[in-house]
Amino acid sequence: MKISVAGTGYVGLVAGVCFAEMGHDVTCVDVDEKKIELMKSGVSPIYEADLEGLMQKNYAAGNLHYTTDYKAAYRDAEVIFIGVGTPEQPDGSANLSYIAGVSRQIAETIEHDCLVVVKSTVPIGTNDKVEQFIHDFLTHDVHVEVASNPEFLAQGTAVHDTFHAARIIIGTESEWAEKLLREVYQNFEPPVVSVNRRSAEMIKYASNDFLALKISYMNDIANLCELVGADIEDVALGMSYDRRIGDRFLNAGIGYGGSCFPKDTKALKYLAAQHGYRLRTVEAAVDVNLEQKTRLFKKASERMITFQGLKIAVLGLTFKSGTDDLREAPSLDNVKLLLEAGADISAYDPIGENNFRKLYPDGENLRGTVYYAESAQEALQGAHICFVFTEWKEIKEVKPEEFKKLMHTALVYDGRNLYDIHKMKDAGVEYYSIGR
Repeated sequence: MKISVAGTGYVGLVAGVCFAEMGHDVTCVDVDEKKIELMKSGVSPIYEADLEGLMQKNYAAGNLHYTTDYKAAYRDAEVIFIGVGTPEQPDGSANLSYIAGVSRQIAETIEHDCLVVVKSTVPIGTNDKVEQFIHDFLTHDVHVEVASNPEFLAQGTAVHDTFHAARIIIGTESEWAEKLLREVYQNFEPPVVSVNRRSAEMIKYASNDFLALKISYMNDIANLCELVGADIEDVALGMSYDRRIGDRFLNAGIGYGGSCFPKDTKALKYLAAQHGYRLRTVEAAVDVNLEQKTRLFKKASERMITFQGLKIAVLGLTFKSGTDDLREAPSLDNVKLLLEAGADISAYDPIGENNFRKLYPDGENLRGTVYYAESAQEALQGAHICFVFTEWKEIKEVKPEEFKKLMHTALVYDGRNLYDIHKMKDAGVEYYSIGR
């Protein structure tokens, strides 16, 4: 099947590459010429396990193409997937300008019957508007319908998640659209769940927000565990055996980040308000997460007289391991606070350093300085305090005795509960984690 994909971010590029791997003829479209040339050379613009290899394989095979020429890409496509960004606006609503731009390009270009599929996360009812918008700007007498096909990939495992998801959600309003979209996914392993468009849009938000609720609930319980002398890891273990709860998303820490949970919780909260309703549970998740991100900084502030002139080791910059994405990463909030307090930061992240450097270049930043280390051990050398923000393997493998040996003062604030409390204590490390 001839497929075009608008947008080459996490959603669009992963989808396009995986469609090509399943035998479709795929053209990925982006406005950034440098990005297109980079992908043609076999280099992925995002860090994602297994993606680059599949890009190179399918580009060489001739069934994966990259272009900035949207007219050529859309003109004869049987199915066009929209995977452009829908960034959060200041009021929490989704910015749909990129969706609108691509929709108009499609309307003014297509010359044959076509199914347009929105993979981007959009507010409920957006697909209806997209279909009307396309019809308003059509320049040829063709049949066009819009379908919803939200993605459920997790960054770091996006390729695996695409091929082995729990389900594929398709939202359509006709048998023709459903049949065509099922053909796209006929060689994929996961079961297809077919619903109407608005239900598909809601499934995406409801799923992500439920997981965000679960994380915030566990962080709330973890904070209470500290006060009453319980251990959150023991509590989570006991809860995990209940099949009604399960064992995923029970890890306490410094909050969720990334491109989905923060944006989607705020968007659903905004949508409810637009209809005169308050989603109190989602509001609570947002509030808990906001406070959780800087909980360790506040603990350290109570312990220290000042951060001025202190060397602070920051281990982990991305919002989680397996990705170079910094969106809503706890490191951003905490590094800003530390620099404003005059700290000198020695940061380490095996993948996210380059993206973080764009925000905080080497040298003076605010009232402090930033230096990027090549290893966790280098970052720890001579540090007065260490903050752990990401659960990278390279950070997990730092031994308790290394903190004691390398740091000026072995004072560690672990936002991912990576280390054994008793081993850290035995090594002479003053160690603080979440809920333990």
